[in-house]
Amino acid sequence: FCEVTQDQSAGTPGGKGDFGFKVLTASEPAALKRRLNSELANGRLAMMAIMGMFLQDGLTGSPWGDWALYTDSPLRAFENELG
Repeated sequence: FCEVTQDQSAGTPGGKGDFGFKVLTASEPAALKRRLNSELANGRLAMMAIMGMFLQDGLTGSPWGDWALYTDSPLRAFENELG
């Protein structure tokens, strides 16, 4: 839960959506570019992680499930042949 107590009437910065909270700021353009690229990379990594959870949920029935529950996995195709 987040409460905004800033004036949001028309003509004020709060009315335009500017609440004075800036996350990615830097005085140097190179530092700003590095921070923005890092944020993009972390976002892409998070998207891959959630897609992996969706895949595991589809295969095992639980996003936090154990792969041992999915005995028909193609990843186990040659498990018995390893000796």
